[in-house]
Amino acid sequence: QVKLVESGGGLVQPGGSLRLSCATSGFALDDYTIGWFRQAPGKDREGVACISSADGASYYADSAKDRFTISKDKSNNTLYLQMNSLQLEDTAVYYCAADWWASLRTPSEWDYWGQGTQVTVSL
Repeated sequence: QVKLVESGGGLVQPGGSLRLSCATSGFALDDYTIGWFRQAPGKDREGVACISSADGASYYADSAKDRFTISKDKSNNTLYLQMNSLQLEDTAVYYCAADWWASLRTPSEWDYWGQGTQVTVSL
């Protein structure tokens, strides 16, 4: 049974950093495409970053490039999202997701989701 549990969210000032973690179980990290999404109040869920199962490459939304880094640790089955230079518009609930083959552009295609962790960027 696939299970995803996020942690690491919180309140941070603009320019600050946070590292999100997603503890996974029920599958091998290399066998699934795994990624991070976010949803701000009143907005659609959007892709942030993912690691492809096909080639192991990392892909980022334009909003995340040069500020966020996605990584995984197979020794403890955990996915990470290091977020630097956080901005007010990064405020959202962040979700970890997994699927055999899916795109950041189509959240509806992803089969497995965590419960989310709140990230609030505020003065």
